[in-house]
Amino acid sequence: MLRQYELVDRVLSYDPNADEALLNRAYVFSLQAHGSQKRASGDPYFSHPIEVAGILTDLHLDDETIATAILHDTVEDTVATPEQIEKTFGSNVARLVDGVTKLSKIEAQTESERAAENLRKFLLAMSDDIRVLLVKLADRLHNMRTLHHIPKPEKRRRIARETMDIYAPLAERIGMYEFMKEMQSLAFAQLEPEAFESIAKRLQLLNDGGGDRIAKIGSGLKLLLSRHGVDADISGREKHPYSIWKKMQERHISFEQLSDIMAFRVIVATEEDCYRALGIIHRRWPMVPGRFKDFISTPKRNGYRSLHTSVMHAGDTRVEIQIRTDEMHAEAEHGLAAHWAYKTGKVRADTQHSWISDLVEILETADSPEELLEHTRMAMYQDRIFAFTPKGELHQLPKGATPIDFAYAVHTDLGDQAVGAKINGRHVPLRTVIENGDQVQILRSKAQAPQPHWLNFAATGKARAAIRRKLRISERKETLALGRKLYDEIVQRLPAPLSVDAVKTALRKLKLDNEDALLEAVARRRVTDAEVMEALMPGSATTDAGRALPQQAAAISITGLTPGVAYTLGECCHPVPGDRIVGLRRPDQGIAVHRIDCPVLGASDDADWVDLAWGDKAEGATARIEVTLKNEPGALGTVSTIIGQHRANILNIRFDTSDTGFHTNDVDLEVRDAGHLNKLMAALRAADAVTAVARP
Repeated sequence: MLRQYELVDRVLSYDPNADEALLNRAYVFSLQAHGSQKRASGDPYFSHPIEVAGILTDLHLDDETIATAILHDTVEDTVATPEQIEKTFGSNVARLVDGVTKLSKIEAQTESERAAENLRKFLLAMSDDIRVLLVKLADRLHNMRTLHHIPKPEKRRRIARETMDIYAPLAERIGMYEFMKEMQSLAFAQLEPEAFESIAKRLQLLNDGGGDRIAKIGSGLKLLLSRHGVDADISGREKHPYSIWKKMQERHISFEQLSDIMAFRVIVATEEDCYRALGIIHRRWPMVPGRFKDFISTPKRNGYRSLHTSVMHAGDTRVEIQIRTDEMHAEAEHGLAAHWAYKTGKVRADTQHSWISDLVEILETADSPEELLEHTRMAMYQDRIFAFTPKGELHQLPKGATPIDFAYAVHTDLGDQAVGAKINGRHVPLRTVIENGDQVQILRSKAQAPQPHWLNFAATGKARAAIRRKLRISERKETLALGRKLYDEIVQRLPAPLSVDAVKTALRKLKLDNEDALLEAVARRRVTDAEVMEALMPGSATTDAGRALPQQAAAISITGLTPGVAYTLGECCHPVPGDRIVGLRRPDQGIAVHRIDCPVLGASDDADWVDLAWGDKAEGATARIEVTLKNEPGALGTVSTIIGQHRANILNIRFDTSDTGFHTNDVDLEVRDAGHLNKLMAALRAADAVTAVARP
């Protein structure tokens, strides 16, 4: 453990103007506050914050951050109060300590809720001052280094999983790759101990059998560059076990099939030397196709710059090589911390790290802990690609991103209004995967709104969170509209007009806050029709031997409501406008619309039936027909021709059954209404190739 004078000397060595008194006060305060507390290892608890501070001195962080590291556990784990911290060390340190303080006292029903709430508060604090993140990462790194002292395996695994899912990706996103690698290795050893041991033993066997391969390849690389006038520092290493295991999982290969387990770093003086060294290496050894990446001309979103390539060394050994300058290397090792300037005060979340703002936007719109964790892991954890707007603006997205993700990356309003896209000038569906370097143009319409099926191909957390938020708003609006229609129909069944105070009285009886809550409860069948009638007018729904509950007086129109939001069309019978329809209403579900002859209705004892009507303006829906064809050439072509002639659109064809000489297909069609569908079915029946047509 660092002594007091050693810690202060470390800070003064890189910042002679540091507040020495502040550091001494923090050291003594923390020592006295933690007193005789012990860690799981048996060491004094005070050793932990001092080691965290020591880690941060390696990053040359300012005196306020070092003091925060020393004090970061005092408020939670000792009798010290936030007021004491502010009075003794000032408002800046107090604010930082509050942002970093562990959040273990949070009341949560589930582990995911606890983790999500920790992350929510942490991200909000981090967005105000990035030093909160730097201290927290150092805190987590030291905890991981001593994790093996915790006796309970399940607790070790929980901490390791949280580190792998949240803290290692956060370190990667601000470019602190050394922190990320060490966290991943330590977490991997806990989460997959057998895989860790197996890979470690195989690496040891390779080293025992092949001598110092890394030193030999490294010296040869340095000699090659020197001969061509490029002075370079070369360092090599074996990839750590987690990196190797991840590649094995991604490529579905064994350890023996994995050839690139060595990586070399080439540090040169200038950016020009980077490209010169790259050319020399590629002339000497063949490049592995698809493995070259230029992060100098197009840096990663976290500011990382370097050239990456892989070559086949000595014919059979694939070697990864990274080429960068000293400045790039400092940024690559310590990321955001490498930009720290203690004379200019705190570093805020700037445009270079706008992903922090994206995460804050996600946490403000997430509806559940699970959704928050899903979106933030997406935002932090995926490899990136680069895509351009028509004006040449660069946007980074995860691999697998689509135009919907691109639209939301540019602006939330653009995503909400997207109706189509052009990639490299060519019209494409919104589900098209964007490739690295594509130019993407989003086509928009103010009449558009996010669609539920967008969630099937949106890849970014920001896009998915924005879509879900809009859908929730739309769903509530439509739920209230449906509830109003159902409520008005219930009122029509009452034997007399309502009194002025009837609704207020009903709300009290039903224990609902306001009229909107009543409409939502009716739409979601959280209250029955009889309960609403009795609350509005006592005795109106009372049943006895001689009188039944008043029946629905008029069919409820679904005009103006959106399929899939306020109601769903039954997949079993595919009703279309013009069909006689009824709705099934179950607690906390939207109304499911079925044709009156749907067989599902006979098995719906747990649902209320609601008489429905399409309304005068209803037009357009998906119908399904069963078409039995002769098994002869051109039969299916005849069917598709007839469908096209009747201006219907085929959405899907599924082969269903086959008998000798015949086969049956399920065909999903876009039609205007039941009349349109009936004319089409009549035309199909008249064709020689068709033996039968029916709706299932």
